[in-house]
Amino acid sequence: MVNFLPPSTSTMAAIDLGSNSFRLELGRVRAGTYQPLHCSKEMVSLGAGLDGQGFLSREANERGLQCLRRFAAELAELRPSKLRVVATQTLREARNRDEFLQPAQDILGQPVELISGHEEARLIFAGVSFLHPSNRRRLVIDIGGRSTELIVGQARLPRVTESFRVGSASLSQAFFPDGRITAARLRAAQQAVSAELSHAMPHFGSPHWDEVMGSSGTAGAISAVLKENGISDGRLTSKGLRWLVQRCLEAGRLERIDLPGLKDRRRPVLVGGLAILSCLFEHCEIRKLYPARGALRQGVIIDLAERQLARHETTAPTPRTARCQAQLPVAA
Repeated sequence: MVNFLPPSTSTMAAIDLGSNSFRLELGRVRAGTYQPLHCSKEMVSLGAGLDGQGFLSREANERGLQCLRRFAAELAELRPSKLRVVATQTLREARNRDEFLQPAQDILGQPVELISGHEEARLIFAGVSFLHPSNRRRLVIDIGGRSTELIVGQARLPRVTESFRVGSASLSQAFFPDGRITAARLRAAQQAVSAELSHAMPHFGSPHWDEVMGSSGTAGAISAVLKENGISDGRLTSKGLRWLVQRCLEAGRLERIDLPGLKDRRRPVLVGGLAILSCLFEHCEIRKLYPARGALRQGVIIDLAERQLARHETTAPTPRTARCQAQLPVAA
């Protein structure tokens, strides 16, 4: 039987307007594999421009729009067949988000989709489950700048999704605003995380999954530090998290955290991410977490490709026609 697939040359693109960074990625899905073709990332720190009343500053707006102008120039050269632009928690919260969204759409010539937390979680799981195929029950954790998504699923199917309004940047800003790190501040941050997560924890506890994977920046950054310092092989464990918390307390200030494997752009939000992860390890009874390659942007591309494939399948020729076409010689 012949499968009538979309042209192998078609490429999909995703732009992820995150609270910490903006990312542009082009990729191709073919024969059950994902092939990344191009990736650009800029640390825009959009979420840092959100004030206590929920208004995004002009400076943060302009940082984001300048980044999108550069992305638009890249897209003009790359010319993907399809593009989806998704905005997440900072723009979900921003009361003046239209002041960013309308110019962003004009720059890109493309709608900017303000996705819900549940849609964000679904797309994250789509990326992780495709790039890490498994039939085991899996908990996926994605800690962003201003939100954290939890998903329990099996194979390609997400069964429970949740999005929480707590992230590495927002927590760092709230509890370490002057950069000073103390045990009391860290406990207060962890208590805030526990209060935000507690109502949903029964759905994400250890009886519901067989393995845990961490998507996006926080898990990858901590994994790199633990591996570079010989604490683990890259897996995250309670012991490794305690070691890293102690190093942060010893540093005493965010800017003084100096560890092999830690990138400069990750330093300001490291302790906030650690507070979230340590709470999840405790409440979900996690013993080890594996960093994942898939994230929201890959999920967007994979979702686009699978939707295109579904459309091609619904318009494919009948089996009789397919057999005739299969006998035609392939052009060199």
